[in-house]
Amino acid sequence: MKRREFGLLGVSTAALSAMQATAFAAPAAEAHSHNTGGCAEACSDCQRECDACAHHCAMMLADGHKHHMATLQTCQDCADICATASQVVSREGVMSELICQSCADACAKCAKACRTHGSDDKMMTACASECEKCEKACRDMLKQVAKPATK
Repeated sequence: MKRREFGLLGVSTAALSAMQATAFAAPAAEAHSHNTGGCAEACSDCQRECDACAHHCAMMLADGHKHHMATLQTCQDCADICATASQVVSREGVMSELICQSCADACAKCAKACRTHGSDDKMMTACASECEKCEKACRDMLKQVAKPATK
């Protein structure tokens, strides 16, 4: 066997292996066809917004605005829950439904707390909006997961 023939045999074997791997991966991808990526991304975005809002609340507290204390704590807790949800959901963990439900509930509470500061505070309004987006993404994913698989 010449070098050229040996090389073609190697390339052909690699191509065949890749095709087999793709064939086996397709059914697995269909089994996990929930919109986990969109939910995980929304959770990650919300985590960052809540962290920024918590910092904003800390600055407001330093300026003497004591009513920001409760929102500071709410944003910190929401950010932590969203970070965990993003990680668990992105790897399609077995606790995805549990953390998504908790994340949706936390985001609803955080959005409500941020909205109490009125629309004049742009940071609080942005945090509330991001929390509402995340809550919707989590609830949408929960609906998807709850649907029985159809074939």
